[in-house]
Amino acid sequence: MASFPAILRSEWTKIRSVRSTVWTLALAFVVTVGIGALLSLLTNNNFTEFRRHDQSPFDATGTAFSGIMLGELAIIVFGVLAIGNEYSSGMIRATLAAVPQRGTLLAGKTVVLGALALAVSLVTAFVTFFVGQALLGSHSTSLSEPNVLRAVLGAALYLTMICLFSAGVTAMLHNQTLALGVLVPFFFLLSPILSAVPKVKTLAHYFPDYAGSRMLLVYEQNGQPYGPWAGFTICLAWTVAALVGGALVLKSRDA
Repeated sequence: MASFPAILRSEWTKIRSVRSTVWTLALAFVVTVGIGALLSLLTNNNFTEFRRHDQSPFDATGTAFSGIMLGELAIIVFGVLAIGNEYSSGMIRATLAAVPQRGTLLAGKTVVLGALALAVSLVTAFVTFFVGQALLGSHSTSLSEPNVLRAVLGAALYLTMICLFSAGVTAMLHNQTLALGVLVPFFFLLSPILSAVPKVKTLAHYFPDYAGSRMLLVYEQNGQPYGPWAGFTICLAWTVAALVGGALVLKSRDA
């Protein structure tokens, strides 16, 4: 019976030794920072034109995080690959032979994956924020302003939870291609389409991506169904449900 620290070490070795998982984390950082920087610069250079018909307060934090959607795609891929690589290679059989306690195995994977995703997400969030504010010039904000630090931390937590949600879905499906085939349309097609249909848009408000976007809010917005803390709770519930589902499937199905 493998000890939990030994499982953690093993899972850490697996993740850092697979080049594709490292590259997806790097891509999440580059895309989020890069797109946020570009749009912050464009906003600063064309501020009067962009804000001509907009009466709401300018959200400098939200502008800096304009690239988080594409960064989200990279972090989804990372979560899928971190779990799915073992299934595609067949190494999961050797892993289960070494660690027959399947619930403990998935817990170890979740701890390592979550810690790594959180660390990268925190670096990404703060670098994105500071680069964006530097490029916004006189229109920038600071972490000392109300709700700004909470929004930056919310961005990091959102990316982390989306990563773990993706890992849970992959554990349920036992196939990384199938998992990506479900997750990418869910986040980038189904949710936006439902949000645009009046009769069902209320349902889309409780999807993890919409809930996560509430975590980045600095200002209260009229017509929004809930605020940042409710968004965090909803996103966390999706994440926990996916991981519990992954654990149940892992215990009940052969590799």
